[in-house]
Amino acid sequence: MFEAVVFDIDGLLLDTEATWTRAEKALFARHGRAFTMDHKRELLGTSLAASAAMLERMLDRPGAGDELMDELHALVMEEALQGVASRPGALDLVAALRAAGRSLGLASNSSREFVDRVLGVSELLDGPFDAVVSADDVAQPKPAPDLYLAACAALAAEPRRSAALEDSAPGVASAAAAGLFVIGVPYFPGTPLPGASLAASSLAEPRVAAALGLNS
Repeated sequence: MFEAVVFDIDGLLLDTEATWTRAEKALFARHGRAFTMDHKRELLGTSLAASAAMLERMLDRPGAGDELMDELHALVMEEALQGVASRPGALDLVAALRAAGRSLGLASNSSREFVDRVLGVSELLDGPFDAVVSADDVAQPKPAPDLYLAACAALAAEPRRSAALEDSAPGVASAAAAGLFVIGVPYFPGTPLPGASLAASSLAEPRVAAALGLNS
């Protein structure tokens, strides 16, 4: 039985990727480019610094990464006000873990401002989490282990006795490097997530609950 369970947010608990996609499409349109799913797959789960470098290349704006990220951040904060839907099985799994008395945490590569906003407009508003850690709270974001180590420390849980749920390769790498048992649930179905201890297509899959020690 795991002492704690730590979730990613973007694309795992909440469908914020749809929010990001609307903002990314708007950003690309402003700069005369079309945003594609290839762009989306490349950006998925990356840190702000990595995303900035990618946007410089994608939009042919060398040296303008920070400016582009500031522009994208403003767009996505506005898009988030439309509300954010939960991913399949997310609410039921969180409720079951809470009922079982597990410590629950969030570890996000997004900024604290964005995390607070999407939680505030989502069905997770009631705050079932004991610790929330954002990219602003650590020295190195995912794929470094800092976020998961910080979440476990905040939960007073040993990483090796904790589980992580992730939807992206950088997130899986981060949790695995921190020593957690990692359940990979890719945002894009069928996307390989190397390093995950268990792969599932949805948080609603019974084997996800079974792996976390919940009764069927």
